[in-house]
Amino acid sequence: MLNQLRPALVLLVAFTALTGLAYPLAVTGLAQAVFPAQAAGSLIERDGRVVGSRLIGQNFAEARYFHGRPSATTAADPADAARTVPAPYNAAASLGSNLGPTSAALAERVKADLDALKAENPNAPVPVDLVTTSGSGLDPDLSPEAARFQVPRVAKARNLPEETVQDLVTAQIAGRTLGFLGEPRINVLALNLALDELGR
Repeated sequence: MLNQLRPALVLLVAFTALTGLAYPLAVTGLAQAVFPAQAAGSLIERDGRVVGSRLIGQNFAEARYFHGRPSATTAADPADAARTVPAPYNAAASLGSNLGPTSAALAERVKADLDALKAENPNAPVPVDLVTTSGSGLDPDLSPEAARFQVPRVAKARNLPEETVQDLVTAQIAGRTLGFLGEPRINVLALNLALDELGR
């Protein structure tokens, strides 16, 4: 029996060390050497402090900032741990709403968002990514159309010419990855930080 048990134990220890320790350390070390910013979480710093990540959206609610996509993430209700409450862009609870196209709650939420956006900018069609959540609830990007839709509100709130804000939006557009993957997009955090650099 010992002759059969020894090889199994040796293989268990060897593969645990190889796949549980050596491989993760090697991949982490290689990633930090080749892609240091990405391996550290694609963090964005301002004045020596971290203000966010390029990969995780943030809840910008003030009129003077561009708003990201709606987020369906939740957190435990402080008053009742058995319940949840909305917590937009909660990175500890990445998820979609799981509400389907026949959901009355989803239809009401989208209609309320749509009505608010139409009141904000009645002369433009509302881009779909301003009323729909992403699968993760943490989407950091917007379509250029969704950012342009918000230009009048942001310009008015900051007392800036719309053309200035429009130029800032255009400068923040990232093209398709490798020229053909995905769609053009704008990182909301980067756009709002560039907006703050205008000084108003």
